[in-house]
Order: sequence, then structure tokens, then C-alpha cells
Amino acid sequence: MELYQKLMIGHGLLVTFVSLLAGFMLIFKLVGGLEIWPGNIVPISVYGTSEGWVRAHTGGLTNGLLVVIFALALPKLDLSAVMNRFCAWGLIYVAWSFTIFYWIGNAVGNRALTMGDNPMGESSLLSLVGFLPGLPSIFLAPIILYIGARAALRGLKD
Repeated sequence: MELYQKLMIGHGLLVTFVSLLAGFMLIFKLVGGLEIWPGNIVPISVYGTSEGWVRAHTGGLTNGLLVVIFALALPKLDLSAVMNRFCAWGLIYVAWSFTIFYWIGNAVGNRALTMGDNPMGESSLLSLVGFLPGLPSIFLAPIILYIGARAALRGLKD
């Protein structure tokens, strides 16, 4: 279990780190670059929208911290070795696939929300790279959270 905790904490912190980079991208998008001295901004061109960078920043923080919190809760859940492994690798996969989704979704017309064109814009090969890895995650995340909640509540008595 300790191995899975360390893996989850490490990956959770890395996902959080990438989300902080998205925060820099947001700043660059909002102000048009990097301020090196008050009033002096070095232009930095950033793809995507401010809203997309907000999602990449806040979504990444949320996903990274979720993985860390679940890792810290793991000893209290009393899961089998197989379930520890499933939950650990499952949440690591979820966090990274959603990180890829946020970053690529901000670069493509259809926001990587569908495989084909949608009201947001046209599909592309890159939008598939953003969409497809995240597709299993929309099922994995709630299943893993349910497993954790059920384990935490199992055997509780007043």
C-alpha cells in the first residue's frame, strides 16, 4: 500500500505542478505576456482562451489534489491489494488524461468534447488525442470514488 501511496502522491503533485504552469499560461493570455518590470511586459503569445486556461488551471489543481487526498486516505479504506492497485493506477490515469484533455481542449476547435464536429467547432486529429484518453476517465473516476466511499463507510456504527 505504501508504494501506491507514494506513486499517487508523486503523480498528484506532478499534475498539480502542470496545473500551476497552466496558471502562468492564463496570466500570459490575460496580460499578453510576462511583466518583467512594472508596466514593462515582454510579449508572449499563448494559444487558446482565457477561459480554457482557467479550466486547465483549476481542473488540474482539483485532480492533482484528489489523487493526493485519496492516497492519504488509502490506509483507512482497508481495501484488498487488487483494489488498492486499481484505485491508485486508475486515479493516476484519470488525473493525467484530464490534464491532457484540458491542455489540448484549449487548442482545438471542438474543445476535445466529442470525436466529431460539435457546436464549439470542428474536430481534428489533435482533438481525438484530447478526447479519447479522457473517455474512460469519466467512468473510472466515479467508480473509484464510490469504491473509496463504500470502503470508508463500511462497518460504521453509531
